[in-house]
Amino acid sequence: MPFTAKTPEFIFENHVHDSKEWFHEHKSDYEKYVKEPFREFVELIEPYIKEIDAEISCDPKRLSRIYRDARYSKGMSVFRDYIWYTFSRTRENATSLPAFYFSVSPGGFDYGCGYYYTTTPTLVALRKLVISGDYSFTAAKEAYMNQKVFNLGGDLYKKDRYPDQPEENKIWLNRKNIFLYSESKDFKTLYSKSLPQKIGEEFNRIAPVYRLFMKAEQIRED
Repeated sequence: MPFTAKTPEFIFENHVHDSKEWFHEHKSDYEKYVKEPFREFVELIEPYIKEIDAEISCDPKRLSRIYRDARYSKGMSVFRDYIWYTFSRTRENATSLPAFYFSVSPGGFDYGCGYYYTTTPTLVALRKLVISGDYSFTAAKEAYMNQKVFNLGGDLYKKDRYPDQPEENKIWLNRKNIFLYSESKDFKTLYSKSLPQKIGEEFNRIAPVYRLFMKAEQIRED
């Protein structure tokens, strides 16, 4: 079944109650309105993902946990107010390899491509590709500039470290971490049966950015 209004509604209610007892009493709703729609979404978007990288895993079981690890969440709500799925090559490297992601919250949905955590060796390799004008970067830059859905994100250095570079290169060079993201409050699209096709096609439009990141991984020096 596709996502419905019950999906963000359950995520919101569960987060507000922030109770293991409440969650277990309503676990069937979680299975029906959150896990099942995500499972269908992952299965339907898989052909688009595999077209980009056949090695990316599309296992619905990799859906994020709805609760936080108590060891690292002191002073925070136990239950999250958003649920996401990460499309990456392996579960073990999901936080260090580039990946695609899709997330649902009471406020809407967001999706994109990039890193949860960008390592220094990766950033060094990426900057080499940018400065040398490598084809992987020119293709990624063209793909990014020819679309209006995604924004380039990641913390910027306070001082410009590459004053001699063109402005269109600096936005890639002067970042401590890097990713593309899109945020939407269009619930009509979220609830539509065409959602997997829409997101899959938009992921394919920015596939050159993913390939740039993967090339940086291939040439990085640890």
